[in-house]
Amino acid sequence: MRILQIGPYAPPHGGVQTNLAAIRTALLKRGVPCEVLVITRAVGEVSDEPDIHRPSNALQLFGLLVRLRYDIIHLHFGGMLTTRLVLLALLCSLMPRSKTVLTFHSGGYPKTEAGRSARPATLRGFVFRRLDRIIAVNEEIALMFSKFGVTSERIRIISPHVVTEPPRETALPEFFVDFRERHEPLLITVSGLERAYDLPTQIEALGLVRERFPSAGLVIVGSGSMEEDIRESISAQPYAPHILLCGDVTHPVTLRMMKESDLFLRTTLYDGDSISVREAMYLGLPVIATDNTMRPAGVELIPPSNPAALRQAIESRLTNGGTHAALNENGEENIEAVLRLYQELA
Repeated sequence: MRILQIGPYAPPHGGVQTNLAAIRTALLKRGVPCEVLVITRAVGEVSDEPDIHRPSNALQLFGLLVRLRYDIIHLHFGGMLTTRLVLLALLCSLMPRSKTVLTFHSGGYPKTEAGRSARPATLRGFVFRRLDRIIAVNEEIALMFSKFGVTSERIRIISPHVVTEPPRETALPEFFVDFRERHEPLLITVSGLERAYDLPTQIEALGLVRERFPSAGLVIVGSGSMEEDIRESISAQPYAPHILLCGDVTHPVTLRMMKESDLFLRTTLYDGDSISVREAMYLGLPVIATDNTMRPAGVELIPPSNPAALRQAIESRLTNGGTHAALNENGEENIEAVLRLYQELA
């Protein structure tokens, strides 16, 4: 059995990338060949891992699909289902002597206008019914694919989350160590620098929190299309030196930085069941997040785009402490479920 995964691959490090990499690692440990076609643009320095292909255009991608050897294609889509992605799924379903699997990671998509318009008599419906298996990361997504006309026998609900402790030898960057020494409490968030992640709410809330906790600092890990806007928003604040915009760092280093922090924040306008939230909980970090109806038990929930509510939640946690739920399972069973699905199709 040979697997070809197609989707985003780090850097940057996000939930979809983490799931894809975890599946690849599990396959390679079992001696199963697994190559990757990367369909997103890398941000930062890329590794020179073997069998990771980064086509620069659609023609190169098609050439690799024709040339590479595989028995199963596993597509990983997140965000919005663009026509480009749907056509890619159609192309993969047409490749001879192979099966096609799609994991759709976008937990909030069924609530969007596009998600609510799911019908069999659409291009999306036609393409999805051609796929051999569809992995939905929650029940809402599974229901949406059934509205596209996909039979229940072809749909599996498998959580994508797998979390790990950072290796003991993982060193913290000097810029973080210096920032940590000067800030107590330390708040941290890990997300893309995109509108959906509502970082202005966190930036404004930090100023409010510092009125009571003048040594508080905020670390923002991630990159994205709004980086310049975020930098300008930070620089306009009188407390700008107390916000550390890290950009992308490696996943193990991100986990180490989270372990050294006091609170994890996740403010969003559009979000699914975030891997970073689960990683924070697994590491024992209290989490405050926007209520999107998908958060794990134990997360302190706040309304969207509400700096005052975020301030209140942060100050309450810092003042009163209290218990918070930690995740005891690391999600390895989710990866095993994917490997069993491959065996079904082999």
